[in-house]
Amino acid sequence: MKFAGSDQYVATADLMLAVNASATLQRPLLVKGEPGTGKTMLAEEVAAALGMPLLQWHIKSTTKAQQGLYEYDAVSRLRDSQLSGIEGAEKVKNIENYIVKGVLWQAFEADQPVALLIDEIDKADIEFPNDLLREIDRMEFYVYETRQLIKAKHRPLVFITSNNEKELPDAFLRRCFFHYIKFPDPATMQAIVDVHFPGLKKELLAAALKTFFDVRNLPGLKKKPSTSELLDWLKLLVAEDIPTSALQSQDERVSIPPLVGALLKNEQDLTLFEKLIQMQRHNR
Repeated sequence: MKFAGSDQYVATADLMLAVNASATLQRPLLVKGEPGTGKTMLAEEVAAALGMPLLQWHIKSTTKAQQGLYEYDAVSRLRDSQLSGIEGAEKVKNIENYIVKGVLWQAFEADQPVALLIDEIDKADIEFPNDLLREIDRMEFYVYETRQLIKAKHRPLVFITSNNEKELPDAFLRRCFFHYIKFPDPATMQAIVDVHFPGLKKELLAAALKTFFDVRNLPGLKKKPSTSELLDWLKLLVAEDIPTSALQSQDERVSIPPLVGALLKNEQDLTLFEKLIQMQRHNR
């Protein structure tokens, strides 16, 4: 099966090629890019397009690799052994009742191939990727409590996303196919907007895109607005019935757009933007 994009996700040719190369090599697809460029949505859309169930593992700073395999709930077993009577002794005796299967285990034992998303792997500590090397490479792991070797029935299609908060180990990178999602150019961005707002007036869209890229290209921004923030902003413009004229400056200079809080998300960037506007007005 080949991924050829979907009606809900505008995938560039190089991104589709990367997805299919990852599937051919049977290696995880490591996807990097700015926040808000559709890394997580990629896994969702590929799974939907290929008719595969999607399992998601969203990583936090406290997440450990073992949790993706399984967890042994020793506390519950001890509590049950203290509180249960004769009728509950069988349950306590069977340790499998206290093994909680993780996302990787679920993916390995699925009766059909699944897509597996390991989202924002760079949030975890530096040892997290290394702790998954063997399992992702060999598609198997050992459960010491029950003395079971769990092997994947089918190799899942693995997507791993990263926002580049931490460098990933070289040994981990060698086991992945890598793709960087570049920020969309104006033509690609227009195609993305057309998917989400098919009835948007052309004049409003053109003015909004120009304003968005003007804001994004300002030097010194701490956080540049992303695709998802553009879509939020457009939704607000439509909901509030903002006229096209409010987005257009008469002298082609950058102006503060309405509802700018959807695009700029910290006071440093907003202050920088306002200072730039003041400088432009002063230099007239």
